[in-house]
Amino acid sequence: MGDGINSMVEYEKMPCGAQRYWDFQNGKPGAPFYQKEFGYYCLNRWHREGLAEDANLNEVFGYDEPGRADLYALGWCEAGFEPVFEKKVLEDRGEYELVQDFAGRAVLYFKGREQGFMPEYLDHPVKDQKSWEEKCLWRMDPNSPERKRKMDEYLPEVVEQARRGLFIGQSLVGGYMYLRSLIGPTELLYMFYDDPGLIHCCMEAWFNLADSIIAEHQKQVTLDEVFIAEDICYNKGPLISPDMIREFLFPYYQQLLTNCCRRQLDKNRALRFQVDTDGKATDVIDLYSELGMNSMSPFEVASGCDVVEVGKKYPKLLLSGGVDKRVLAQGKEEIDRMVDRIFPVMQARGGYLPTCDHGVPEEVSLENYLHFRKRCLEFA
Repeated sequence: MGDGINSMVEYEKMPCGAQRYWDFQNGKPGAPFYQKEFGYYCLNRWHREGLAEDANLNEVFGYDEPGRADLYALGWCEAGFEPVFEKKVLEDRGEYELVQDFAGRAVLYFKGREQGFMPEYLDHPVKDQKSWEEKCLWRMDPNSPERKRKMDEYLPEVVEQARRGLFIGQSLVGGYMYLRSLIGPTELLYMFYDDPGLIHCCMEAWFNLADSIIAEHQKQVTLDEVFIAEDICYNKGPLISPDMIREFLFPYYQQLLTNCCRRQLDKNRALRFQVDTDGKATDVIDLYSELGMNSMSPFEVASGCDVVEVGKKYPKLLLSGGVDKRVLAQGKEEIDRMVDRIFPVMQARGGYLPTCDHGVPEEVSLENYLHFRKRCLEFA
């Protein structure tokens, strides 16, 4: 009998949410869609439109019970600092305020509002080797007591979920998004040329932290996926060249994935690799497939991504997202046309998880979203 750690839990003994999620992961043609959402930037609007402040979104929108459990602790859109920078107001600019955020950046926000829009990032902590070492490197220590304390809190719960048969993911900030949060998007482009040694120093710290923490996780669980939050594309394709990606990112990814595979407690378990990037992700599918990527999200429609076409071109690739946030804001007829074009084809194909192509924006009314969810549940 599988214990979920050293061997798989039998499918029949998994909770329903885990069964549905594994059907997605196994690319089962015709399987009911696993029901979830990418995220939200619209809850304040929905509360004004009648959604209770304490509403259970799983119940309101008919989402499935959890089918996966994720290990984090390694950053998401920023470096996995421990401790993080002190958050403080640097300057009052009337209707705006300049804030030092937890990643050490100087960020311009609307006063009293930090969600639902893109702030302006005016400065970043790493300028050179000295600022890297003084401000950031020591925060990447995998052996800090606080990391150990937090791990003792979150890891037992994930172990328990693994024993129930849930899919176990290890999420971490990708190399590009990590470097961008340290240095800044424009400054980073110069630094690739002006100081490649510093880039490699930063990536070595990224690797050492990730490898050390994941090694501790793998003493107690078998991983089903490594998920990197990369955001390496804009609406015309990748923000850096394929040669740069192969030089500055891939060696660290390859070694991390190799080490993760070697450490698996269940030697028969396949380790999947998912990349999340906004923008025109289709331009980097072949590139990341060189590392064995078999899952991608969220396929931003405004940048030219079409999950139906991607699904035809890459029949084995698992796809999440692809629901146009702009259409959700338009109306029920437009939503119906989108659903009718995408969902029947992708359900027959298998290996598709329908969500908004990023967080649901504030422009989407509660009424529209409830209609979208009603249509989603027709494929559940």
